[in-house]
Amino acid sequence: MSTKKIKKFTWKKVGQILYGLVFSILVLIAGIVIVSSFKLPGNYKFFVIQSGSMEPVLKRMGIILVKPQTDYQKGDIITAMEPANLKVSLTHRIFEVVNENGKIFYITKGDANKDADTEKRPQENVVGRVLFTIPYIGYPVSFAKTKEGLIILIVIPATLIVYSELITVKNEVKKLIQKRKERKLTFTEKVELKLDQEEIKAQNWLKKLFKKIFKRKKK
Repeated sequence: MSTKKIKKFTWKKVGQILYGLVFSILVLIAGIVIVSSFKLPGNYKFFVIQSGSMEPVLKRMGIILVKPQTDYQKGDIITAMEPANLKVSLTHRIFEVVNENGKIFYITKGDANKDADTEKRPQENVVGRVLFTIPYIGYPVSFAKTKEGLIILIVIPATLIVYSELITVKNEVKKLIQKRKERKLTFTEKVELKLDQEEIKAQNWLKKLFKKIFKRKKK
């Protein structure tokens, strides 16, 4: 194999790998954006880590998957809504479990913080325990939730992918048609084709003849 052919083959492979990688990342981002906008079975939820208070375990701008539990223990990493603002969430590790007259509270602490959080988290405010995390994917996911990000990261790539697939299908159809045209006919197929052509000629001749006869009768 020549050097030119090897280079062509290598670049083609690299292009396919990059295309597959970009496609997979875009599908992952789009999937997370979509599922985070709806209520999932089992009450699973995705959150983006906005701070570095849980590093190195949870990286800033990483994605976490959270699931509600019947019980939480000391050492669990939980996501809880702030008592003062239920629209804001915090993801920290349980530092201590407190029972006050039968009501459970959690004192939490970020792994990177020296001191525990000042506010106690009521059990009913806990969204769930962190099951796993994907680092850094929060950057494109957060951007994809904006109007500009939706267009740049999802709409445009999706359009290009669909267009690319349509071009591929079109080229494959062209190749198939070309192959059929180039395929050599057998003797039997040639005879059948010739007979079909002669039959069409005969039909056309008869039509013309009938037209002439019909015109003469009218006169």
